Amino acid sequence: MTYRTCEECAKGVITDVVIDGSFRDSGLGTRALSHLRSRYPGVTWRATDGHRLTRDLLHRMRIPRTAAEDPCSHLRSAAVARSAG
Repeated sequence: MTYRTCEECAKGVITDVVIDGSFRDSGLGTRALSHLRSRYPGVTWRATDGHRLTRDLLHRMRIPRTAAEDPCSHLRSAAVARSAG
């Protein structure tokens, strides 16, 4: 699972979820997302558009999709500063 969080505004974005074919339908994706939520309590999660498997999992876990990779202006500002630096 690939994700980014912003501690300043308590927002996070999941950019990718990869589950090997042999582990699909085993509940591993649900467990991984539940672990992420418990690791970052109070964070509001969104997800970028992804593959059908990921979309279905995120829908079941009630994580809305977003077109932007960064959930807030803090992360966007940091990314711009790093690329300009």
